[in-house]
Amino acid sequence: MGTEFTAQVIASHGRHATVCADGCSTPARPFGRRLALVCGDRVRCRRDDRHDEVHVLERLPRQTALHRTNARGESEVIAANLDLLAVVIAPRPVADFFLVDRYLAAAASAGLEALIVLNKCDLEIPAGWHTELAALARCGYRTIESSARDGTGLDALRDAFAGHTAALTGQSGVGKSSLVAGLVPGAAVETGELLREGGGRHTTTTSRLYPLAGGGQLIDSPGVRDFAPAIERLDRKTLGFTDVARFATGCRFLDCRHLREPDCAVREAAERATMHPRRYESYRRLRHLYDELRAAQGPAARR
Repeated sequence: MGTEFTAQVIASHGRHATVCADGCSTPARPFGRRLALVCGDRVRCRRDDRHDEVHVLERLPRQTALHRTNARGESEVIAANLDLLAVVIAPRPVADFFLVDRYLAAAASAGLEALIVLNKCDLEIPAGWHTELAALARCGYRTIESSARDGTGLDALRDAFAGHTAALTGQSGVGKSSLVAGLVPGAAVETGELLREGGGRHTTTTSRLYPLAGGGQLIDSPGVRDFAPAIERLDRKTLGFTDVARFATGCRFLDCRHLREPDCAVREAAERATMHPRRYESYRRLRHLYDELRAAQGPAARR
């Protein structure tokens, strides 16, 4: 029998993982097909000296987890034991604020803090973005402007991430890996340019966790073109929208879905622009997706 030890998963790809214990990383293999691992997981391992390999025996209980809905409509964990979600946007590719809202909803459902990183701030910021970011600020989400090219905002990000396990998320091509390279000296990350048509180019294909010199950890996750939070994790009344939660206290009905119900304070706030109308439209779209996926899961999911 080899030596047992506790470690943290810093990368996971299929049936292989990389774990870190006492500052030393090593390849590892999950013991058993049902043992699914993600970045941030704490695990119990055993070193097999005979075959010169490390086996992951057990995944320790997760304190927090970020979930998404996968292509099969099932809930899937994409990061564990984190406490901060940083949603990265950039002028190129043009930000999809509906996607941003879904990440923020997922963070709220997981009990995570969240913030916005406006990367590539050395480029021209599109008209209307300040209104969008101001609306998110009213919801409690601050924005940090950054540029991996000239170093703007990197100190502010270090301060924001200090003492946290944070995940960088967002569209492909917004510069997450470039930010990691700026924040983690010596990190072996690949960075790339945008494709000619302006869409994002994937340079990160699997999540990886890096230690931060000032304390804390940073998870670099692959870029996406779409994201849906795991619906069973969402608050069924607000879907994780903090502004909906604020206005919903004035609704006539406790079970108001904020769509066509009479005397809906949320809808009225959107009509008066007290709530950002695009945020309300974002909520409405997620509500329809929520209803569709719940219906597809059958009666048991609706209990």
